Amino acid sequence: MAETRLLPRSHRRGPRLAAAAAAVTLTLAGCSSGGDNGGATATGEPVDGGTLVYATGDAEPTCLDPHVGGNYPQALISTQYLEPLVGRDADGEIQPWLATDWEVSDDGLTWDLTLADGITFTDGTPLDAEAVKANIEHLQDPNTASSTGWLAVQKIAEVEPVEDTHVRFHLSEPDSALLESLSMQWTAIQSPAGIARGMEENCAAPIGTGPFVVAEWVPQQHVLLERNEDYATPGPQVENDGPAHLERIEWRFIPDPATRWAALQSGEVHVIDNPEPEAIVSAEAGSAITHIDAPRPGSVNRIELNSSQPPFDDLRVRQAFIWSADVDPGIETLYQGVTTRSHSPLSSVEPFAYSDPSLFVTDLDGAARLLDEAGWDEVDDAGYRVRDGERLTVRFPVSTNQSVAAEQALFEQIQANTRRVGFEVVLTPLDLSAWYGALAAPEDGGENDYEAVSAPYTKVGPDVLRILYHSASTEPAPSGYFANLAQVTDPELDALLEEAARITDPEQRAELYTEVQRRVLEGYYILPLYDQQNHFLTRGVTGVRTLGTVSTPTFVDARLTS
Repeated sequence: MAETRLLPRSHRRGPRLAAAAAAVTLTLAGCSSGGDNGGATATGEPVDGGTLVYATGDAEPTCLDPHVGGNYPQALISTQYLEPLVGRDADGEIQPWLATDWEVSDDGLTWDLTLADGITFTDGTPLDAEAVKANIEHLQDPNTASSTGWLAVQKIAEVEPVEDTHVRFHLSEPDSALLESLSMQWTAIQSPAGIARGMEENCAAPIGTGPFVVAEWVPQQHVLLERNEDYATPGPQVENDGPAHLERIEWRFIPDPATRWAALQSGEVHVIDNPEPEAIVSAEAGSAITHIDAPRPGSVNRIELNSSQPPFDDLRVRQAFIWSADVDPGIETLYQGVTTRSHSPLSSVEPFAYSDPSLFVTDLDGAARLLDEAGWDEVDDAGYRVRDGERLTVRFPVSTNQSVAAEQALFEQIQANTRRVGFEVVLTPLDLSAWYGALAAPEDGGENDYEAVSAPYTKVGPDVLRILYHSASTEPAPSGYFANLAQVTDPELDALLEEAARITDPEQRAELYTEVQRRVLEGYYILPLYDQQNHFLTRGVTGVRTLGTVSTPTFVDARLTS
């Protein structure tokens, strides 16, 4: 075997209690108000106990089991009750978690994982090799309707329970990104007995090994999470070896960013996500509120251009759109310095990220010439280009759950900027469910309902490029979602991605992924914008950390301040 990793400390624990089903009385730590941020710094010391109130602006999940579908709102909340087999530290190195060590065969086709001994889920079911097998099979079952998790474990052909704490994966082909995939919330391990209850019940309250358990879910209001008193499996980047200091978390759904910000300023909530840039600037100008900037790994926020159908099936038209978009002034103004322009398909936290700013100039004359060459050389009465009687229209569905107001305003600027050379960009604001519907694979080989889209996709490591740009990803996952929204079908690119997924040598991987990114950028399939924004503002609480996997917050170390 070529690789072995060891757990630095023993993780043992007794049986856990089942999740409580009743609602509880909520108590909030007091916070004074006033000052630039709406409040002065709390003067008290951190205390144990109490209820932390978290207000999220992401869409409320339709299922709390991240195996089903697999979006970021599910990752955010499931971090509190489900844990993966491995984690990552702040430097991006894979670390033990529920799996204490692992070995991989020289041919890369056999992986042996050792599980922490004596661990049980919160329903008392043991964490063993059979449980891991049940989880992988759950992800691979089409009836689970998984997307992110399903794609992550595609190369696991068979799961063999060898002993209670020894599970063996047999792969169909080498997968250099396997551990990165197993570190994500969408492949987190949950009780097989919980899964066996059926999708409806498991969606309402998945059962894991995490620091909290799902006690109550009131749709469109909140999820109540109770402390797991027997918790003993803290992962990387966590200092606390035992149960969380907090008694509970109230996870509220507050879509409006101004309402979330006001609730934080008043002391009604302790943590908010997805703040607007002006809230971040205001928070950083004072001392009462702490800003946590945790860019997501994997891909950047970008606009994907659908190369499978007109008008973006023509490289010249894609290039003309990007040359006329002129996004830099908008990013500088709208984001008020809280983000940095990207010219790469990969996040700035990914070591293999390759950038080429020279491709993303603003050149209106050049864009006009490219459109003329592509046959879009007539203009209608409204000032839009036409060809063969068809207007140069770009349908652009926008997820109002995933794009903050600043980003939606940026898209409106792109709409106005590209009009200068004759593009008609039709922006359609949609909630998350309708947005997914707009991106669904067409029936009977018809056209997609979009030509451009901003589609954030989070996966640990550079293998996200395979998910986003391999031709196989133009086919939908069991959930109906497909990740290659730019519809890139390039056999040479496929070959590079497949080779990169097979080898483990860092230098070879870097060379291959650099070439992959170069092809994607020079093909003008995407317009990179900035890292996927992951900002959290906290008040009246200490010890909030974000994980090195998909940058979700964990509250194992958190304490309210009196």
